[in-house]
Amino acid sequence: MDIIPANKKLLPLKQLEMKKISTLFKKDINNLGRVINEINPENNWVFDGKAIATQKFDGSACAVINGKLYKRYDAKKGKTAPEGAIPCQEADLITGHHSHWVECSMEKKDDQYFWEGFNALAASGKVEDGTYELIGEKVQGNPENIKGHLLVKHGYNILSLESLDFEWIKNFLSNPENNMEGIVFHHTADNRMCKIRKSDFGVRRKAIKERIV
Repeated sequence: MDIIPANKKLLPLKQLEMKKISTLFKKDINNLGRVINEINPENNWVFDGKAIATQKFDGSACAVINGKLYKRYDAKKGKTAPEGAIPCQEADLITGHHSHWVECSMEKKDDQYFWEGFNALAASGKVEDGTYELIGEKVQGNPENIKGHLLVKHGYNILSLESLDFEWIKNFLSNPENNMEGIVFHHTADNRMCKIRKSDFGVRRKAIKERIV
């Protein structure tokens, strides 16, 4: 069943924000790690034909701002973000956590994989300001199954879905032939987003021992 032809194009960047985004469907109150067959009211716009579906990648968020490389830093409650950090969302009213963009340094070992991804992007001639996901061998156990490290621009891989029905999406993400982490929906007119993941249906990604290029 050919259901995810990728257009391989970029969505327009609206803001350099990285807000937490809600799930497409309501959470199960008895198990908040799962969803139920009810639309999350704040995401009705997806079903009104105002959404673009894109592949969700599992990695580490980063950004290119004015040509410079930044990684996401979470300033926990009571902590101050490093000097020069750029807020990427408002502070969480419950936890007090406040996410920022912090510029990567070539001198810091912790930043080396971000630079590997950035350099690969630069070599392709596709460095643009925007938010990205760092994926690769040393990131989150490499669930995306690639060699080396890459920066993938958010909204890069657009999906063509046959349906937005709960059961269809559940079956789509549960299909053993489809090992993507999930789907992110982008509003066509503003910066609203929502997501749905395999894990929301209790499905785990399969481990792949042989890495692809």
